[in-house]
Amino acid sequence: MDVPKDVGLEEFDYVPVAPDAVQIRGYKPTVRGNPRQIQQAIALIQAAQRPLLYVGGGAISAAAHAEVRELAETFQIPVTTTLMGKGCFDEKHPLAVGMLGMHGTAYANYAVSTCDLLIAVGARFDDRVTGKLDEFASKAKVIHIDIDPAEVGKNRAPEVPIVGDVRHVLQDLLARVRELNGTRDGELTRPWRDRIQTWKTKYPLVVPRYADEISPQAVISELDHQAPNAYYTTDVGQHQMWAAQFLKNGPRRWISSAGLGTMGFGVPAALGVQIALPQEQVICVAGDASVMMNIQELATLSQYHAPVKTVIVNNGWQGMVRQWQEAFYNQHYSSSNMQPGMPDFVKLAEAFGVKGMKVSDPSELRGAIAAMLAHDGPVLLDVRVKRDENCYPMVAPGKSNAEMLGLPDGASPD
Repeated sequence: MDVPKDVGLEEFDYVPVAPDAVQIRGYKPTVRGNPRQIQQAIALIQAAQRPLLYVGGGAISAAAHAEVRELAETFQIPVTTTLMGKGCFDEKHPLAVGMLGMHGTAYANYAVSTCDLLIAVGARFDDRVTGKLDEFASKAKVIHIDIDPAEVGKNRAPEVPIVGDVRHVLQDLLARVRELNGTRDGELTRPWRDRIQTWKTKYPLVVPRYADEISPQAVISELDHQAPNAYYTTDVGQHQMWAAQFLKNGPRRWISSAGLGTMGFGVPAALGVQIALPQEQVICVAGDASVMMNIQELATLSQYHAPVKTVIVNNGWQGMVRQWQEAFYNQHYSSSNMQPGMPDFVKLAEAFGVKGMKVSDPSELRGAIAAMLAHDGPVLLDVRVKRDENCYPMVAPGKSNAEMLGLPDGASPD
């Protein structure tokens, strides 16, 4: 495979473009945050008893992984991420609470609903995160850090707005904290962290186990177990949300089209990652409908012998469309059944020169994934899963984040 030399994470270091280096009329981004506003932010952080870091894709773009972690650990602040920000903060870290929003974890959504300080870092308060906007973090003061002034205050007016490159803003903030010896006893947030841990225990993400069917969650959970350090790409739909829930990614190992909703994104994105990082394990989590949008890229994988592993979470539906039609349209299913006309994915893969595999028995799932990962070359694994499994928790349109479908009756943050 003709590829560039291996590139490690350290070579993804980010240096913002100096405003004077780009001669575009009107292009003069603010890189450094206002010192007075940074000082105000520090004061709020030091006083907060229930703080929460809300980290978006801007932190990924700015390569602010280390700074987010230092801020979280310095003040013992739990961290939730958006779909775009997933992986900026190591999800195996004890302060991680996973993704928030429409299909976020119950404990992340309860945390954002009851926190007293929300620190938004490179996030834009989009509707898939906020749910009912006027009830989003309604008990909290807000610090909003973003390089785009149009995003700051667009959907939620912050008490402390800071316009600047988030990495530089956090570096300046942390330097100021050290200069003032402004750290504090982490025990101040201990009751808050204990409360979140209680929610984690009461309302965990669940992997259903069935005697004769594979659950979609089991597929993702097994991938996470066998390939915890892989680079993951996704298409769009239920499988994308399950992947966001159950994969515990480290920095820059999650690649998803997110808000663009681009079905078919997964395979070509995985190809790009594999070409850039030829020695790394790259896995595309796809849906049976989404993968068809760019299925021809199997030919490119075969041509370059790029060892991308594509796992189709195949329930025979446009799964998220079906879930909405079931929940909100009285089970009036329209154009969402993908079984008529579905190809034989194993034969299709083989036609492109890619190894094809299929599994439907729960007892064979672990072995099939192990065989897929061990194969020297591209693989397409068609996993036939339970057809009517829904992706929960789910915040219905127009509801607050504290009102989630799929939780036990009587569930609440209290």
